[in-house]
Amino acid sequence: MEEIMKKLLITVLALLLLGAAAGKAQDKVETSVSMDFVNDYVWRGQHLGDVSLQPSLEVSFKGLSLEAWGSVGLSTPTDTKELDLILGYTIGGFNITVTDYWFNAGPDPTCSYFKYGYGVTNHVFEATVSYDFGFASILWSTNFAGNDFTAEGKQAYSSYFELNVPFSLGGVDWTATAGAVPFATDFYGAERFAVTNLMLTAAKDIRITDSFSIPVFAQLAANPYASKLYLVFGFTLGI
Repeated sequence: MEEIMKKLLITVLALLLLGAAAGKAQDKVETSVSMDFVNDYVWRGQHLGDVSLQPSLEVSFKGLSLEAWGSVGLSTPTDTKELDLILGYTIGGFNITVTDYWFNAGPDPTCSYFKYGYGVTNHVFEATVSYDFGFASILWSTNFAGNDFTAEGKQAYSSYFELNVPFSLGGVDWTATAGAVPFATDFYGAERFAVTNLMLTAAKDIRITDSFSIPVFAQLAANPYASKLYLVFGFTLGI
């Protein structure tokens, strides 16, 4: 597993170098830097933290992108810390991504980022396929390696699928989301097929000056399976 991850990291770096070289020649390499501030960290119907800062750094070139995304809780010293690397490719409405999630909780008490051994890593590796039709988008995600096991100690291949429908109302951009887990998994806290994420998101850019605005958003998120309801507010700073 460690050897596989080393080869994956080398491949990612090689792709970025090739993209940068080509970008100097003709095409433009795009970079974005941003940070979200949220009162609650809710992901796919799961509550993963309280007040959190979530920075992001992304480089993209001709549909290929590499993003580093993190989250750190501010409430207590033991709050969730997360660092994800996301490699993606988009063509038309089709998108495929491979995500390396790392958490400061898991089998490795030292929280070493570079420990990838089977059964001792805090990483989870996920593949996602999605398609955006314009009027709606769908996605399917499956964990294929890392810290996601059944009670028998086998790879669980925990999965999640989601439907998103955007619309406008009252001068605000809205998105209705419905997400579910197809089979039992400890990763999503489900013992069977379960609807774990019903969410309404409202987003709007608040203009501060003629050249500067701050995107703000609010989410009403429910996990019917766990009987949980969350109200999330956040804003984004970025360049």
